[in-house]
Amino acid sequence: MRYVWLVFVGLIAAMVFLLPRLNSPTEGPAKRAIWATTETLAPRAADQPSALAVVRKIPATPPVGLADSIVAFGLAQRGTPYLYAGISPLTGFDCSGFIMFSFARFGVAVPHSTALLIGVGRPVARTAAQRGDIVVFTGTAATSTVPGHAGIVITRPGEVPMRFVHSSSARRESGVKISQVEGTDYERRFMQVRRVL
Repeated sequence: MRYVWLVFVGLIAAMVFLLPRLNSPTEGPAKRAIWATTETLAPRAADQPSALAVVRKIPATPPVGLADSIVAFGLAQRGTPYLYAGISPLTGFDCSGFIMFSFARFGVAVPHSTALLIGVGRPVARTAAQRGDIVVFTGTAATSTVPGHAGIVITRPGEVPMRFVHSSSARRESGVKISQVEGTDYERRFMQVRRVL
């Protein structure tokens, strides 16, 4: 019986001294490599946030190329079909699902709701819009005054026409595609450009 108690006390002592070291993300290069790797993985569309998820902190200023990377990733989704409430390139995107998916790939969280996209980041003038900004439009009804559609700006500041990549529900050519603001119905529907990077 004495040996059972000694083993039990030994296990408790090992847990008290070893568990805090195992849970530390700064313990050794192998542990750091695991944490760094999990931060760079692309989120799967079906994944839901959990208490165990690694949270990546976004720097105050975006790293060089972040906006270009998001734009390139969004452009790579061209041809994906439109799907109401869709958030996956496998099944399709709606406009805000496409934006959420593209930004999340690089660790930037934005909501899956056009009504909420109008409040993210900060507003910038249309003439100052740059690659990686979010452009928000009203709905298609002539009397609409609320956010109803959004896309990711792909042009540089001052470049006209301002072009954007988005997931469109249009009867003709629906899905992820490139459109422009000037000279189209999007000019009438334009609401704001939002900068989140």
